[in-house]
Amino acid sequence: MMKRKVMIIAAVAGLAAVGASLGPELWSGYRFLTAVERRAADESAKVGPWPRLQATCAHCHGPEGRADNGLYPSLAGLSARYLEKQLRAFASGERNHAQMSPLAAGLTPEQITDLADYYERQRAAERALTDRSPAPTRQGQKIVTDRACSACHGEKLQGGVPGPRLAGQGQGYLEDQLMAYKKGTRRDPTGAMNTMVGTLSEQDIRLVAAYLAGLGTASR
Repeated sequence: MMKRKVMIIAAVAGLAAVGASLGPELWSGYRFLTAVERRAADESAKVGPWPRLQATCAHCHGPEGRADNGLYPSLAGLSARYLEKQLRAFASGERNHAQMSPLAAGLTPEQITDLADYYERQRAAERALTDRSPAPTRQGQKIVTDRACSACHGEKLQGGVPGPRLAGQGQGYLEDQLMAYKKGTRRDPTGAMNTMVGTLSEQDIRLVAAYLAGLGTASR
């Protein structure tokens, strides 16, 4: 016991001597770099070592998948199953997008799985920022309710097994995707989305997008 105390005292004395020899400024710099290295190690253990694929995704989808631009979807908290399916669709050409298709095509199956798992673990923003920050509209709510969107997209449109979370996504992004389903430039493998959206007018689509974008996302 006494030997252990002596060793601790010697270690503390040694650190004090190092601090004195380096000077206050150099000693503070050493402590700062040590803290940075510790933080980097913690981050690597949590989300993997550099280079990280999600760092590239953050340019459009925001830090940790919480987009601050309403033209791009927030990925944080979406199911890994859904995200993996979409990435594979981009990679195969089943779903086409000028930026996403070549990016996904360059990913390995393991990278696709890792990305999907990463974004599923992230906390969704309580309310995603949108390009116009709309308030929910009763007209949009009625359309969503009449077409039973919650059957696939979950209670309060927070996401379900077959469908992703719609609540709080950007209005511009939602309008673009609904129009793509209406025009047939985006295809739902089941055909359900194309059939349902095909009956909506462009004004209906704008109302639905405004309603969904104005909803809050559930915190986890």
